[in-house]
Amino acid sequence: MSNPTDLKYLESHEWMRVDGDVVTLGITQFAADELTDITYVDLPGVGTSVDAGKEVGEIESVKATSELMSGVSGEIVEVNEKLADAPELVNSDPFGDGWMVKIKVSDTSALASAMDAAAYEQHISSQG
Repeated sequence: MSNPTDLKYLESHEWMRVDGDVVTLGITQFAADELTDITYVDLPGVGTSVDAGKEVGEIESVKATSELMSGVSGEIVEVNEKLADAPELVNSDPFGDGWMVKIKVSDTSALASAMDAAAYEQHISSQG
């Protein structure tokens, strides 16, 4: 499995793409594969405050309901509206069209504890 090297990763299988003070958040291919067919994604509205390490949404699949965790604190500035009608984008393109929310970060210090791609790959290989 190849995880993009330009992203940060959380132990709970979310990825974060940092662009200035905005972080795009989604789940990894590993998480999407574990959940199998994703049927619904429940995301907060624009303007919602989120905290690092806290739930920011839910992902429902035929197998389970899973929490979407935020790796940063800030405010939701954009939600992927495509997922309302096409939640399967999370399965088919989790690092691209399957992104979930964009967060304007109030404190970037939480990013320092996120994993790089190599550390994340070690993390998931130890879960097998």
